[in-house]
Amino acid sequence: MNFKHEVKGDILIFRISGDLIGENSGPDLLEVAQAAMNKGIINCITNISGLRYINSSGIGVLITLLTKFRNKGGDLILVQPSEQVKKLLIITKLNAIFQQAENDSEAIANLTTENK
Repeated sequence: MNFKHEVKGDILIFRISGDLIGENSGPDLLEVAQAAMNKGIINCITNISGLRYINSSGIGVLITLLTKFRNKGGDLILVQPSEQVKKLLIITKLNAIFQQAENDSEAIANLTTENK
């Protein structure tokens, strides 16, 4: 798995590609997220359009990220999940927990609307 991150205003944006299988990549993502939260950032967009595969550990990483941001009063939105990831979210009923957006602009608009 590879990921890049940037901060736009008060939103942390992750771009994840490859395979999210948790064990090696999870701690790095969580570390970046915690550093952002320590600076007062409470919202996260996680663009997973480049994600090829995700397993239960990878889902655990996403749930941990979501929990951390919601505990700070913010939220996390998944952007462009693949059909495979969408099916997995439906099967696990996590589609009711994770917000999803088609692109970064839609996700930013959703987060901006929520915070008003």
